[in-house]
Amino acid sequence: MVSARAKPDSSAWIFVPYLALIVWAPIPLGSNRAWAWALLALWVLLLALGWLAGFILGRRAYPAILREAWPMLLCGFLWLGYVWLQLLPLPIGILKFLSPQAARLHIAAAAPAALGAAPLTLDAYATMEAACKSTAYVVFFALSLILLNERKRIRYAAYALVASGVSQALYGALIALQNPGQPASGTFVNRNHYAAYLTMCLSVGIGVLIASLSGEKHRSWGLFFRSLMQWIISPKMALRLGLVVMVIALVLTRSRMGNSSFFISLLATGVIGLLLAQRATRSMVILLVSLVAIDVFIVGTYFGTQRVIERIAQTNVETEDRGAVAGYALAMWKDYPVFGSGLGSFPLVFPRYSAAGTAVSYTHAHDDYVEFAAEVGVLGLSLLGLMVLMSFAAALRAQYLRRDPLMRGLSFAAMMGILALMIHSAVDFNLQIPANALTFMLLLAFAWISRYHESIP
Repeated sequence: MVSARAKPDSSAWIFVPYLALIVWAPIPLGSNRAWAWALLALWVLLLALGWLAGFILGRRAYPAILREAWPMLLCGFLWLGYVWLQLLPLPIGILKFLSPQAARLHIAAAAPAALGAAPLTLDAYATMEAACKSTAYVVFFALSLILLNERKRIRYAAYALVASGVSQALYGALIALQNPGQPASGTFVNRNHYAAYLTMCLSVGIGVLIASLSGEKHRSWGLFFRSLMQWIISPKMALRLGLVVMVIALVLTRSRMGNSSFFISLLATGVIGLLLAQRATRSMVILLVSLVAIDVFIVGTYFGTQRVIERIAQTNVETEDRGAVAGYALAMWKDYPVFGSGLGSFPLVFPRYSAAGTAVSYTHAHDDYVEFAAEVGVLGLSLLGLMVLMSFAAALRAQYLRRDPLMRGLSFAAMMGILALMIHSAVDFNLQIPANALTFMLLLAFAWISRYHESIP
């Protein structure tokens, strides 16, 4: 095996298009079109093949962090094996044992006595698409661990995501302000998915800002305010203004759970960060307080927090049928409890359970947990949950063990982003949107990097 010190890293030409991919992903409607997600998957594949070719030729080293993150990588590859297995034609007798309902439907759809084998999935084409996307996400995670092997690269990746969030926020906010009454949605079709993307960008921006704070405890308030003024006139203030712009756009989406998940995750992660810090500096306390006070009560009041609150207050069973949809999806899960109906098969299978019970035709359950459960069963859902929980635990341990400001800021960003998306996913399908899923994988990678990346003075 090639030692990490034996060969110099020559992957700079791969790193630039890697950063470009982070910025590009949300632009074409959140990459939620066939050509857009195919381009995204091809982009990731070419980057991975480029690095792998250099590694085989001995021009690149095997990064140590891949050994440290082996539990996550193992779960990721097991997940891919599981999804591709759903496409494998199985003898009908075995299929009846594994998934009786799937076997029953395959037999009903086939000509009499003509069916000798059938897959677990009920929609092979949709599962093939979902398997390709999943492969791209897992490879992108591994690629992030490999390429973000230097502090400057970690910062570049974080700033690339923040820059993408600010540009999305400016575009979405300007369009919304020019059209009163129209919520902001940026380059996304759905404002809720746009809100989720902004929340992940905000998480990273806040983490970078925390990493830039001085760990010094000033002996007097005079020295503290002098340091504060120096901070205000520094480039860090531009980052703070970028966060304000993103919060404005987030509020303008009028997304109930988008806004709620942001502030809940910020408060929860802030409390965790302060509790785990050996010494909470005034700078960190003031930053967290200002994020809540300024963004909610000043920016939010002017740009429409009241409208978001009104939407939350007006939400009830009569105005929302998402609860009913989730209930029908749970009934679907009961028929495919262990292996699911096939990743991506929800639009095809769900109408059999909803019938006339919903006002519109749903292609997603508006609940990622229930939709994944119905499509991949208990086994698949367990693998996905394990990947998220292990990553959150890695970030939590980094927050407790690491003293490096950059690693602590990165772990804060990962915890906040993971928590926010997990809250939001209970009422929406953000992980079905390629741009959001790819960005979420970057947050998971940040969690492992914050825990295991070697500190360099």
